Order: sequence, then structure tokens, then C-alpha cells
Amino acid sequence: MVAAKEKFPQLTPAEYFAWEEKQLEKHEYIDGQIYAMSGGSVNHGRLAIRFTAMFDAHLENSGCITGNSDVKINIFESSNYTYPDASVTCDDRDKTTTQYITYPCLIVEVLSPSTEAYDRGGKFRMYRKNPVLQDYLLVSSTSIEMDLYHKNDAGEWLIINYKEGDTIELKSINLSFAIEQVYRNLDLTPETTP
Repeated sequence: MVAAKEKFPQLTPAEYFAWEEKQLEKHEYIDGQIYAMSGGSVNHGRLAIRFTAMFDAHLENSGCITGNSDVKINIFESSNYTYPDASVTCDDRDKTTTQYITYPCLIVEVLSPSTEAYDRGGKFRMYRKNPVLQDYLLVSSTSIEMDLYHKNDAGEWLIINYKEGDTIELKSINLSFAIEQVYRNLDLTPETTP
């Protein structure tokens, strides 16, 4: 999804939740500012669906919750809320909230040209404050490439670059899969603006 800052009044978190319930579109809430979430490309949507379907099937009967791009994440120890493309939480604390989750162990963002720098930079800086997060997967929508930010046992974030022929390993949910599995039958030509 692509976030675009629009001219909205500054709202409190409670006002944001009440206001957003009445909106047709989704909006992220960062430091009191509202950012409209515009649609992504066909590949963006198909990749996000494949991840959520794969995670949901893998985690069936596990007690974990798989979130799609409609599930908000409350940034740990803040009043900020984002909509990643896919997420997984296995934390019981997230079973007590109905509007968002706070303790994901895995977050997936499908990259768009307009948001890639933010997804790699500012958004990751917010996400990695969460002590439960173990895997942050960034997925290209124009080539068979993924970057996994994985927190090791020492608490250090390692970057693992995956390309065609590789097997992705998501230790946070004990899942391995061939990278081609999610890219099957996609047209990977660069995105163009109509």
C-alpha cells in the first residue's frame, strides 16, 4: 500500500479510530498525522494475498493470528498505527484487542516505488522497537527478490537477501518456502503509471 499525507486536522488516537470507522479508505496514523493508504499494483495485491494465505494455512490450529492489509499494527509503546501487507502475531495479548494488534512476530511489506525508502527506513525503525518482532520481510513486486531483516538471539538485526532459486526461512513462524512459490505466474515488468 502507498501512504500519502493529506491535509487532515491533527487528531488524538481516540478521534482517529472514531473518524476512520466512517471512512471508505484506510489511513495510517503517525505522530498525530493521518496518511491515506492508496491502492497498490496488481502484483502488490497478489503477493500480499499469497503471503496471508500461506501463513494462515501454515498456522492453522496454532493459536497465531494472520493479518492481511486490513489489520492495523499499533507501534510498540506509541500511539502510532500502520497497515502492513501481512503480519502474524502469536502473542496472547493481541487476542484481547479488536481494532489492532501490537505484538507481531512477523511483518511483511510488499514494496512500491513510492514507499520503498520509507519501508526500509522510518517504518522499520518504528517496527523494530517491538521486542517480539523477529522477522521483517520486504518483498519486491517487480523482480524475484526479497530482503529479510531477522533479529538473532543476541538481539541484532541481520539482513538476508534472497533471489531466484533461494529458500526463504521465517524462523518466527517456523516456515520455509521456495521464493518462486509466491511469484508464480506474475508479470514482473516494472510498474508504469497509466
